[in-house]
Amino acid sequence: MTKNSLTIGTRGSALALIQSEWVKTQLEKVHPQLEIELKIIQTRGDKILDTSLSKIGDKGLFTKEIENQLLAGAIDLAVHSLKDMPTQQPEGLTIAAITQREDPADALVSKDGVHFADLPPGAKILSGSLRRRAQLLRRRPDLDLVDVRGNIQTRLRKLDESDARAIIMAAAGLKRAGLDHHITERFEPADFLPAPGQGALAVEIRAADSHTAERVAVLEDKPARLATSAERALLARLEGGCQVPVGAFAWQENDRLHLKGMVADLDGKQVLYKDATAAIHQPEALGIQVAEQLLAAGANDILAEIITNQKNEQ
Repeated sequence: MTKNSLTIGTRGSALALIQSEWVKTQLEKVHPQLEIELKIIQTRGDKILDTSLSKIGDKGLFTKEIENQLLAGAIDLAVHSLKDMPTQQPEGLTIAAITQREDPADALVSKDGVHFADLPPGAKILSGSLRRRAQLLRRRPDLDLVDVRGNIQTRLRKLDESDARAIIMAAAGLKRAGLDHHITERFEPADFLPAPGQGALAVEIRAADSHTAERVAVLEDKPARLATSAERALLARLEGGCQVPVGAFAWQENDRLHLKGMVADLDGKQVLYKDATAAIHQPEALGIQVAEQLLAAGANDILAEIITNQKNEQ
């Protein structure tokens, strides 16, 4: 690597490559003299495809191997889906930019264009997310939720080849992959809470690498940084990872930041919601405030039981 080159570390899935290519293109527009290449790095989450995420453990499942190469100097920056990143980063690394956020909502992809409310009783629905599962069962306890793994194209194929009636996926991924024509119904994120950071990309670099920091600064989107900082502060306070039923969505109105958070049990029978607002420049404090409200309402007991069950299954 030279001063006129950048190497981007990325997962090898179609969506990860689309996301990293987008970052590459944005950087090339501003720095046309740079030679930028992508380096594909396989993560643990990419290798284990026959086990549900909740049973594997989530600490750095889709980031650790990439971050190790970043720390070793084999790459200059990493592009992650922010929702996949643990709230605690390895020492020596920092998120230098959070990109403009794509649609943070979850979406229903169903056979024959059937909307959620019109799915037949007992319909089988594919979803690999405990957070989505809890919110779906809260609305429709009759549904049969089935775990699913794989990239976007694989999951859509599994829907086609199975007797399931629908699948729930992130709208952002479908849109970035040019597959949003499959979306039957979009769930409003303030009602069906997404994963903290869903829809945003994180550009991670070595904390001491001021040269790369200057180059990637153009990718920073302040509204996305504020909103996702509040969401991730809530997640950090709850000590939750991406494999616990925690949802959060923050949005800006004038000079105020609003945050709604959720903790649920696995069957959607206990679902806690709390919300608050704060000055726009206090996203972390807002996240902690809503998390404390959830904890006071009993979130700690719910999460502790889920985590204990997961450890027993691993």
